[in-house]
Amino acid sequence: MSADANALFQPFTLGSLTLPNRLVMAPLTRNRAAEGDVARDITATYYSQRAGAGLLISEGSQISHQGQGYLRTPGIYTPEQVAHWRKVTDAVHKAGGRIFIQLWHVGRVSHTSLQPGGAAPVGPSPLQAQTKTFLEQGFAEVSEPRALELSEIPGILRDYENAARNAKEAGFDGVEIHAANGYLLDQFMKDGSNHRTDAYGGSIENRARLTIEAAEAVLKVWDKGRVGIRLSPAKVNDAADSNPHALFSHVVERLDKLGLGYIHMIEGATQGDRNAVDVDYAGLRRSFSGAYIANNGYTRDMATEAVSSGHADLVAFGRLFIANPDLVERFRLNAPLNEPNRATFYGGGTEGYIDYPALGEAA
Repeated sequence: MSADANALFQPFTLGSLTLPNRLVMAPLTRNRAAEGDVARDITATYYSQRAGAGLLISEGSQISHQGQGYLRTPGIYTPEQVAHWRKVTDAVHKAGGRIFIQLWHVGRVSHTSLQPGGAAPVGPSPLQAQTKTFLEQGFAEVSEPRALELSEIPGILRDYENAARNAKEAGFDGVEIHAANGYLLDQFMKDGSNHRTDAYGGSIENRARLTIEAAEAVLKVWDKGRVGIRLSPAKVNDAADSNPHALFSHVVERLDKLGLGYIHMIEGATQGDRNAVDVDYAGLRRSFSGAYIANNGYTRDMATEAVSSGHADLVAFGRLFIANPDLVERFRLNAPLNEPNRATFYGGGTEGYIDYPALGEAA
C-alpha cells in the first residue's frame, strides 16, 4: 500500500476532542520557569506559536517539590503555578490549539540542591543513576537516592491526583502521565533500577503496580479519553529492563483495561537506535484499543507512512517543533525546515525559544 500524502493532515478524534491533524508536539524540557517554578509569559507565547499542532503536550511539570529533577522546570502543585499555567492554556486556546500537561515525578534523577530541605532524591531502590541533571552551574551528576518507604507511596499517588486536579483548574484539555525516560514510574517498572522485595518489586505485575495506580489516581479527576501516558521500553537515564517486551506487553494490557485515551511510545533509544531493544511496537499498538502516538526520530515521510499504514494514529515531534513553530504548515507544503540551535535548548530567555521564524518571516 502506498502512503497517503495527506494522512498527517486528517482530523482525529481523541476521547471527546477533535484534533485537526495527526502531528503532536512532544513534551520538551526547556528550563525557563521563573521563581517559584512558574511558567513565564514567554511560555504562553512559545506554546501559542505552535498551536497548529493537532495536540500540544507540555514540558514535564513536576507534581510536587520532591518530583523536581532539573533547575527551572515548571510545577503544577502550587496556586501560583496553576495561575501561570492558566495564562499558557488561555493563549493556546485563543490561537485555536489543544494542550495536555505532562505530569512528572523524576524519582532518583535529581540533586539534593533541588529537593525539599536538601534531602536525597527518592527512587524504588537506593541505586544512583549514572546520568546528569541541569543545575545553576550546568550539567552535574545526580545525587544518590534513598528508597521510598512503602508508607510513602499513598502520598505519591495523592500528589498525582492533586496535580491532575490542578491541571483541570489551569485549563488544560487533558493530561499525560510521564512513565518514561528513566523517571520515577519507569524506575519502578524496570528491574535494572527496581530491586525491591515488597508489593512494588520482583514480578512484572508488582513493578508495574505504581504506574497503574498513578493512572487510576489521575482517572479519579479526568475522563478516560483525556488521559494519556508516555512509555519508553529502551534504557533511558540508566533505567533498563531485562525483558522489556514482556514488561511493556503487561503494562499496555493493564492500561488498555483502564481505557486510557492514548499511549505515547518512544520507539527505541531516544534520539538514537530505533531497534535498541527487542520490542514489538506494532504488537503493543495492536493490544491497545486507544490511540497510539509514535515518537523518536520520525521524519515527514516516515510519519506519513506510519499513519497511512495504521502503525500509528498520531506522530510526535520534538526538536522539529522547537525550531519550526509552524511545523504543520511546513510539512503540508513540504517546505524547508529551520535547524534547531542546541545551545539554546536548556535555560535562557527568548533566543532559541520564541524567535524561530515562521514561513515567510525569514524572507
